[in-house]
Amino acid sequence: MSNKPSIAYFSMEIGLETAMATYSGGLGVLAGDTLRAAADAKLPMVGITLLSRKGYFRQRLDDDGNQLEEAVHWPVDDYLVPVDARAVVEIEDRQVAIRAWRYDIKGCGGHIVPVYLLDTEVEGNSDFDHSLTDQLYGGDDYYRLCQETVLGIGGIRVLRALGLTEIERYHMNEGHSSLLVLELLAEQTQQQDAAQTTQKHMAAVRQQCVFTTHTPVAAGHDRYPMAVAYRVLRQCNPFNDCTEEICCGNELNLTYLALAASHYVNGVAKKHRETSQKMFEGYLIDSITNGVHAYTWASDAMRSLFTNKIPDWRSDNAGLRYAMNIPHEEIWQAHQSAKHQLLEYVNKVSNSGMDQHVMTLGFARRATQYKRATLLFSDIQRLINITEHCGPLQIIFAGKAHPKDQQGKAIIRQIFEFKKQLSDQVRITYLPDYDMEIGRLMTAGVDLWLNTPLPPMEASGTSGMKAAINGVPSLSIMDGWWIEGCIEGVTGWAISNSETPSDADVKTAHEADILYAKLENIIMPMYYHNRDAYIEVMRHAIAINGSFFNTERMVGQYVTKAYFT
Repeated sequence: MSNKPSIAYFSMEIGLETAMATYSGGLGVLAGDTLRAAADAKLPMVGITLLSRKGYFRQRLDDDGNQLEEAVHWPVDDYLVPVDARAVVEIEDRQVAIRAWRYDIKGCGGHIVPVYLLDTEVEGNSDFDHSLTDQLYGGDDYYRLCQETVLGIGGIRVLRALGLTEIERYHMNEGHSSLLVLELLAEQTQQQDAAQTTQKHMAAVRQQCVFTTHTPVAAGHDRYPMAVAYRVLRQCNPFNDCTEEICCGNELNLTYLALAASHYVNGVAKKHRETSQKMFEGYLIDSITNGVHAYTWASDAMRSLFTNKIPDWRSDNAGLRYAMNIPHEEIWQAHQSAKHQLLEYVNKVSNSGMDQHVMTLGFARRATQYKRATLLFSDIQRLINITEHCGPLQIIFAGKAHPKDQQGKAIIRQIFEFKKQLSDQVRITYLPDYDMEIGRLMTAGVDLWLNTPLPPMEASGTSGMKAAINGVPSLSIMDGWWIEGCIEGVTGWAISNSETPSDADVKTAHEADILYAKLENIIMPMYYHNRDAYIEVMRHAIAINGSFFNTERMVGQYVTKAYFT
């Protein structure tokens, strides 16, 4: 296979390293895992993203759980190498210069997948244009669409400046980058010496593009009023030529642009495919369930254990099924090592006095209403009774609320209130500034992973997959990937009700009841009084879910379904 890139992977955010503020959450972490798996598989791929000099934001939490946001300042030169490639994009009536920085991802066999991070802090640009690659998901509609012009149109032009003219597939990870379609249309029009862009050109571009949609939440799809679209893209000929085909409902919807211009479209779990098909009628949507990069998310102790027992697990994740042969005690000791690392960090940061011998629950999600982080506290007295009956419990939370999400911020404050209310019965901590390293510590070190989204709002979810790699079972709502990954009592436990009430409040009460019942009657008694049975569930989580829900399998499916077809 040629080393010259033939697949370009575009993503607004890519999680490359904890200290590099180029990601906000799951979408970016998945993008980083995808590129790491591509490097392991020796795929001829290149990544394109924005530099995000000031990141998403640094989260501070006061004693009452009020979220305070600060810009992130990270030393770009310490992590990235500048490249000579330069490009210019037309925004409104001005030209904006773009430069690029390079980050190399090295696979387990030594293959390199380069990632180019686009930067508008270039001499000659206005102060406003300097700022376009500062804040991830910041600013108003105008700022965001300018950013996405840099990513999509500018990204293609940077690839050309790098001499990468023979890219066969352009993979759009969410709709943020779909303006690349306009630049590909401009190239087609120019190559054919046509007076304007036509459906014939769109058909040619469609063969080049792949689109992955990640969210069933309407707010997750970028939509711009026509006035903003015309203002930003007034010099873009394909936009002007194809406005009626590209825009709908008097707005520019970047998701619909990606859908219309892609020969292959997929959701990120089987259930998400069904949801997306209903949302986007008229488009054929497939599914490729997300995964996680197994080596990245395995704790140090689990890495050592797997390398000792399954030597080629890093290059052949499917081999993790042989975890069924690893003795219980060795799995338990590796988990205890990861738990010690986590609690050492938690106690240092929060002074919460968490205990190695107490069953520990983990919940780390973006703090937003539909994630339902407080479902566990639906009945405080019942939770107290469970701990008195079954044994002690401690809970670790983490997650940022979007700066504009007041309901999400209120959820964090509520958890702080429950922390104070339950201080004598249940130790609770909320870790500030959730990032990749905290995620790695938590998914490896807790004893049980909790996930309680409101169905069908969870497109896939990957935190439970990271937990599974480390032998941590999930207790989760049946949504997203868990519909595929849950074997009741074998890989974890489901919070589900065969007769789903239509009333939302009644439904939530039913699910809380199931959550409590499984903790009280099955999970905690097993953890405290039948340790071998609990470790057997841990072992199955690795062997069944860890061996499948990984980016090695996921990228292989993209290769056969989307990239080389």
